[in-house]
Amino acid sequence: MFDTMTLTKVLGAFCGALLIYLLGAWAAESLYHTGPKGKGEGYAKQAYTIEVEGNDSSAEAEVEDGPSLEELLAAADIEKGAKVYSKCKACHKVNAGENATGPYLYGVVGRAVGSVEGYGYSGNLVAVADTWTPENLDGFLANPKGFAPGTKMTFSGLKKATDRANLIAYLDSLDD
Repeated sequence: MFDTMTLTKVLGAFCGALLIYLLGAWAAESLYHTGPKGKGEGYAKQAYTIEVEGNDSSAEAEVEDGPSLEELLAAADIEKGAKVYSKCKACHKVNAGENATGPYLYGVVGRAVGSVEGYGYSGNLVAVADTWTPENLDGFLANPKGFAPGTKMTFSGLKKATDRANLIAYLDSLDD
């Protein structure tokens, strides 16, 4: 049936094909690897990140024990609010009618919730508030997903009450 030479050639072809397959898999893994690289090494770095403040319980305790929102708004600094807005500008515009990933923020203080034309809202925003009062904005900016479960806003929130007050004052100053 088969002589030894033919059997050797078939086995050699099979081993060669297996070797080429394994080398190709190794090369592809080296070029396109995105998972853990080895023991003790983490994942590949994310290409784009939005830096936000950490979520620690001591920051939440400060929020509850600090001055009231009215006092913070009275002492708010619009210039500092413009700097805090830099965390928002990746997804929001301040020009009227100019939506981005999120709705435009011009005239947001006092505006009806979910009322921007041409923007598809998600979640239960309308169910939790009627208008964007400073109090509602403060609650939403502190924890968007906690304030309006189901929202598609991925921002984790501003933990410092002074940052929120400064941002609300800045947004309120836009439509003057």
